[in-house]
Parts: sequence; C-alpha cells; structure tokens
Amino acid sequence: MLLRTADPFRDFDRLTQQLLGTTNRPSAMPMDAWREGDRFVIEFDLPGVAAESIDLDVERNVLTVRAERVARNGDWEMLATERPRGAFSRQLVLGDNLDLDRIDASYDAGVLRLVVPVAEKAKPRKISVAGAGSPDRAAIDA
Repeated sequence: MLLRTADPFRDFDRLTQQLLGTTNRPSAMPMDAWREGDRFVIEFDLPGVAAESIDLDVERNVLTVRAERVARNGDWEMLATERPRGAFSRQLVLGDNLDLDRIDASYDAGVLRLVVPVAEKAKPRKISVAGAGSPDRAAIDA
C-alpha cells in the first residue's frame, strides 16, 4: 500500500509559477505508481539530473528521494529559465505489506524507477487444518 503525504503549498506554488513565471522553490518530482502482481512500481521524472546526485533513504516506512539539478555556470545571459534548479526532495509513506529491504532502483533517460516487492507475510497462503482424531487435512485460504 502506498500512502501519499499532502503538501498544502504545492498548488499555490504552481499557480504562482504560472502567473509570475518564477520558481521560489523547486517543483515536486512528478510521480506515477502502480501495482504489477506481487510488486509496486514507482517512477519519478527527473530530467537533467545526474544519477550521482540521486539519494534514496528508507527509514521505518518512509521512503525519501532526493536529487539535485545544478545550474549551468557560464558567461552568458539567460533568456528563459523555466526549468527548476536546485535540490528536490519527496517523501512517500509505504505500507507495512511491502518488503522495504528489497527495493530495486534504476535510472534511465531521466526516469528513476523503483520496484518494491510485496512482503512474503502479506501474500495469500494456504494453511492446513488437521481434524481432531483424524489424519485427514483440509486446506483453507488464509
């Protein structure tokens, strides 16, 4: 299960950016998340971010993704600056039914992809039930 934390200033920042054309702080990382069988897949769009600047941490059930897009330095005059620069951070609260010790992360073409398997304890399993005084066993769904 994936829980999302709310950012009350996110919509206000987007509106300000659209009206004034400025970015007071870096935008949130756009994200998609879905379930594929026994695993959850999470993808973050991080175009222009070097793989070395991406930092992933898991503490308890909180996944933190940090990345940085550095500003280009040079002897030129910028004509337009619509792409946010600086440090980005996003936190996701992950459910207890996920195996946070086996997260697989890859980065390709500006997309950070995390694959989080469902924990074994959360998967459906069969439990054998023995009858009193009978060697016969019946299987029931758990």
